[in-house]
Amino acid sequence: MRLVVLCSFAVAALMPLASFAEGPSCNASAAEKKLAGAAKTSFLKKCERDAATACTTTAADKKLAGAAKNSFTKKCTRDAVG
Repeated sequence: MRLVVLCSFAVAALMPLASFAEGPSCNASAAEKKLAGAAKTSFLKKCERDAATACTTTAADKKLAGAAKNSFTKKCTRDAVG
């Protein structure tokens, strides 16, 4: 019985990590769509803005503040952009 409880806590703890790996990075998406020039630049800017917003929301959900929030948001955005 304890093993089942421990496993369920482990799965619940790893769930937020899985959400970051759901989709391809911004650069991979741009390459997949075969974007170039101004269209690629525009797409990457929007994608980076969206990623930063999502990462800021996640940081708020984790109740991060100050340097921890900035560090988390920067890394999260960098990982999402690719």
